[in-house]
Amino acid sequence: MVYVLRKNYGWVADDTQEIAETERLARRAVRLAKEDAVALYTGGFALARIAGYLDDGAALIDRALALDPNLAAAWHLSGWVNIYIGRPEIAIDHIARAMRLNPLGPLMFGMQNGTAAAHFLAGRYDEASAWSEKALRGHADYLPAMRMAAASHACAGRLAEAQKTMARIRQIDPELRASRLTDVVPFRGPQEIARYVDGLRRAGLPV
Repeated sequence: MVYVLRKNYGWVADDTQEIAETERLARRAVRLAKEDAVALYTGGFALARIAGYLDDGAALIDRALALDPNLAAAWHLSGWVNIYIGRPEIAIDHIARAMRLNPLGPLMFGMQNGTAAAHFLAGRYDEASAWSEKALRGHADYLPAMRMAAASHACAGRLAEAQKTMARIRQIDPELRASRLTDVVPFRGPQEIARYVDGLRRAGLPV
């Protein structure tokens, strides 16, 4: 299943033909631009995020960083790919490098939410909720951070705060249901997905 960005910063599923086309173009780009760090990390992230080739994507982003270790965007995307693979500590380190390299970047809220997701992956729900709330300070309607905050608060036992956040989510995205979370879940491992979905359910997300 391929995912495409929608206006509320979530991801929606699309068809397998577009997955194949994304994979073809990404592999062609990295083949033609073997020494171009930007092509390598963008192609690698497309392979990982869209086509599901996590190891291939991670390797290409690593090559990009070997060529240019000052690419904040590459460290950021490497963090997300390591979240998908299930390596939270590496993800936190890589996203922290991205934030140090580009502390005033326009995607700081995404990096903060990535850090939250990595802490959630590691079972550190207080840290996850704190980082997701940081992301929301500058982007109050950023749904991935809102969902992460709700799930993290719920898993930490702060149900009132989780329910308050869920109420805001449902105002923005009233059609969201637990049965549709495969469109927006930030994890790949079944156990992590189950924890995330359970947290959102406890926060009040309808089935």
